Amino acid sequence: MSTEEIRAIELLGRVSYGRVATSMRAMPFVAPARHIVTEGRVLIRMHRGLGYHRACNGSVVAYGADNFNSGSQRIWSVQFTGTAEIVEPTEEQLAAFGPEPRSVDDEPFEPVYLRIEPQFVTVHELDYSAGHSAGHSSGLHSVERHLHHVA
Repeated sequence: MSTEEIRAIELLGRVSYGRVATSMRAMPFVAPARHIVTEGRVLIRMHRGLGYHRACNGSVVAYGADNFNSGSQRIWSVQFTGTAEIVEPTEEQLAAFGPEPRSVDDEPFEPVYLRIEPQFVTVHELDYSAGHSAGHSSGLHSVERHLHHVA
């Protein structure tokens, strides 16, 4: 794994939630999800009742997370793009997810888990710290890399 890929995984580990995006019946959608990173892959937990997992399963998805609401002067965003597959998590992975929400949209939460096999990762970093003048082009740093996994 490249240093940029390691950086993306490290950043993703700093937050618990992100958004998964794909299309359903030719219409794009974005849905919230809880995530963990295990063995270089992103594992997400969604509510089965919304049905989004059916559109994601076997499809190429984008999963993104960020620290936009952190108040930090260094803002980052990561995106993992790859194929999603419904999986049954191990006991260790279930523990890493932590507690489930009680409900989603007033409906009892029923979990479904998907693994994203990343093929691309993108990292964007914006630096608002002192010393950077308006219009200075180095405030945004973007890196995109292919991920290669050996089976």
